[in-house]
Amino acid sequence: MNRCDYPEKLKWKLEDIFPIDNDWEDCFSYFKKCVPELKEYKGKLSDKNLLFEFLEKREKAGFDYSRLYVYSHMRKDEDTANSFYQAMCDKIEAVGVEFSSSLSFMMPELVSLSDEVLQSLISDPKFKDYDVLFKEVLRSKKIILSDKEEKILADSSLFSDGAKQIFSMFDNADIKFDDVKMPDGKTMKMSHGVYSLLLQNENQGVRKDAFTSMFSVYKNHENTLASVYATNCKKDWFYAKTRGFSSCEDYAMYLENVDTKVYDKLISSVEKGLKTLHEYMGLRKRVLGLDVLNMYDLHVPIVENQDLKLDYEDAFKLVKEALSPLGKEYTDLLQTAHDFRWIDVPETKGKRSGAYSWGTYGVHPYVLLNYQKTTHDVFTIAHELGHALHSYFSNEAQPSQKADYEIFVAEIASTVNEVLLLKYLLKKADGELKKFLLSYYLDMFRTTLFRQTMFAEFEVKAHALVTQGEPVTASVLNEIYYNLNKKYYGGAVEHNKLIEVEWARIPHFYNSFYVYKYATGITSAVSIAKKVLDGNTQGYFKFLSAGSSLSPLEILKLADVDMTVSKPFDDAMLEFADCFGQLSRLV
Repeated sequence: MNRCDYPEKLKWKLEDIFPIDNDWEDCFSYFKKCVPELKEYKGKLSDKNLLFEFLEKREKAGFDYSRLYVYSHMRKDEDTANSFYQAMCDKIEAVGVEFSSSLSFMMPELVSLSDEVLQSLISDPKFKDYDVLFKEVLRSKKIILSDKEEKILADSSLFSDGAKQIFSMFDNADIKFDDVKMPDGKTMKMSHGVYSLLLQNENQGVRKDAFTSMFSVYKNHENTLASVYATNCKKDWFYAKTRGFSSCEDYAMYLENVDTKVYDKLISSVEKGLKTLHEYMGLRKRVLGLDVLNMYDLHVPIVENQDLKLDYEDAFKLVKEALSPLGKEYTDLLQTAHDFRWIDVPETKGKRSGAYSWGTYGVHPYVLLNYQKTTHDVFTIAHELGHALHSYFSNEAQPSQKADYEIFVAEIASTVNEVLLLKYLLKKADGELKKFLLSYYLDMFRTTLFRQTMFAEFEVKAHALVTQGEPVTASVLNEIYYNLNKKYYGGAVEHNKLIEVEWARIPHFYNSFYVYKYATGITSAVSIAKKVLDGNTQGYFKFLSAGSSLSPLEILKLADVDMTVSKPFDDAMLEFADCFGQLSRLV
């Protein structure tokens, strides 16, 4: 259906950012004039007064840029074919490059300030909104090289993402899959998106053909893809070694200001929970009635016809009820988001696919949905509103300079909402629906905690090859990945040979040491949800309101979650085991 066919109450109100497009144009003209003025401060930031003046102007320009960028892109997302908003996006992106360039002198000049000066700025009440910036500059000074060396490293950015770009071009533009034959004799054109749907098909032959179609392509190009990925690992080691680190993992974690022991605790703690995952694979095999449980059988539902087929209004009401343990302020805000059009609900012609939460400081957050009557989409409402209210509380509590939260904590609030929704549904469910919900929760753990940890362990092993001067070839990577697959999924699964090359199709591996955050996110969320259901919400709201005012691990400690010790990970493993126990008794 077209966008105009739906009532206004189901569409977001972007007029809260700019009432009319002409207001965007006026703001754009003003922003464009301000950008060159920032360059005038180059070489002057050692002067305290001029430094404050520059930072304030930079913040104002950044505020305008955010509004311009978010509004234009969200308008385009309403209809991606709309040429007017396409042009608007192009305009702000072009000036955005100039804006970024105009600020390039800032960090080198701040780094050149002495530790004593930086400490005085951190303690100066006048600069209180910028204390996090100066703390980060002070922390970064430990790995800053000479001006000449820094320039060489900066210039290397022209080609340093080459491996990622080559993989992306292959994976999105050049890749060609064999069609999959369906039970009715027709063929289905394979793609990345279609693959996930075919793996849920009730016909095992369809699932097998989809699996073969997908992985045969990567197998046929494994040597080239191994060379591309090896280049990415070597690039990571070059930067880590140049900055004085002994491993790529240590360097990546330093950049995120997260202790490396979190990464190591994740892998070691999840390893202790693999026995239960292996038992779940055995249960899945028995329930599906399969003689052999293949890797392509892990996504088909083990409980059928139990989808939550709810109209949007009923789904929203359900989510609001499920999140009531978070208190009246939280549920009132959910209702405000519903009533005052923070949410864009229906799937319409030309609309961007998927779902997200986004916004800009000074205006409430927004949520984009493409709602369908499925269980997944009900959980998506809870998930995206978790992001939205995290942003709302951070923006309300923090100045703009410290409102944006780091990626490490970004998925926690959204997953807390999903866990609370699932717990609420489980409390009321029985029979087949309860089995379905338990299996849904177990698969959330399997894909988000266990699978992403397996990816994280693969990244450590692959990068260690480069660090140790070992060859990074397709056969070596295949062996590492295949052994990890056997370790994580256990003896109940047939480890089909083609799965050895799955590493070659994971785009996140080109954002090195990123995937572990999905696993730590669900681990933190399980701990927080338990505390919320026990009536302890105070710490969680401190977490939601912290923005980036502290380091990521310190922010989590506000919610009484310490990721440097084993307890949160062990609690998550116990949760998984308890859920598995309930399901195994029911089936």
